Amino acid sequence: MRKAFLSDEWFTEVLKLIEAAGDLQIPDAMKIEVNVTINAPQGPVPLSMKDGKFARGHNPAYATSLTLADDVARKIFVDGDAAAGVQAFLEGKIQVEGDLAKVVAMQTVEPSAQQLQLTRQIAAITA
Repeated sequence: MRKAFLSDEWFTEVLKLIEAAGDLQIPDAMKIEVNVTINAPQGPVPLSMKDGKFARGHNPAYATSLTLADDVARKIFVDGDAAAGVQAFLEGKIQVEGDLAKVVAMQTVEPSAQQLQLTRQIAAITA
């Protein structure tokens, strides 16, 4: 059964998929620490990303933060559309605080085959 994007049930299933995925062979440029705030209809949804994997909540030790709308987040995290992330940034739909260079570098590399497989699995469980 598919779960609504960003719902508690969705996070539970996504975190299981991430754990089961094992080594995602994440490119070095994607191994950054960043807090992400997704502006969703139900209110802001805080995430933290480290080494290409995300978790719920912000990590106060992370110096870089992104803020974006839920439709942009869905394109990036569920559809695996990195170009949508770049386009949204260029249009001012993603706000960055902190080390912009790391965020830009992350967008310049292709995800590993393992990351692409995980993205397909996430898409399959997302309503």
